[in-house]
Amino acid sequence: MKPINFILAAFAVVALPAFAAEHEMSGDAAAGEDAFRQCATCHVVTNEEGETLAGRNGRQGPNLYGVIGRQAGTEDFRYGESIVEAGEQGLVWDEESFVAYVQDPTGFLQEYLDNDRARGKMTYRVRSEEDALNLAAFLADIGPDAEGSGGS
Repeated sequence: MKPINFILAAFAVVALPAFAAEHEMSGDAAAGEDAFRQCATCHVVTNEEGETLAGRNGRQGPNLYGVIGRQAGTEDFRYGESIVEAGEQGLVWDEESFVAYVQDPTGFLQEYLDNDRARGKMTYRVRSEEDALNLAAFLADIGPDAEGSGGS
């Protein structure tokens, strides 16, 4: 790993989860739990103890536990080149970036990377901004920094 990437990764691991926990989500976590059903085909939310908090045994997409506040493309998963590059350039999932990404993964990455060849591997799009906001709130609510989430 290049020294600058190591520094960025270390910063993301240490500082950004605390940053995410300090910011309120504008969506409705309960509605997000219902909306997550459309994500559960590919994704699961499993905490560090191995407890599944949401979803089934989705394996096509990464585990979304702790996604809010995490550097993009860093979870133990085989990501596409574009999302890894975005993470290396500093993309950390917050409400705004998560909502934009889930509504148009390829378009978001093309804009973020300023590269019309960038591609997202996620083919599904969340149709409404309200659903995307609710999903972000739900994932933050059951993440490691949420009280009573089953997280650390």
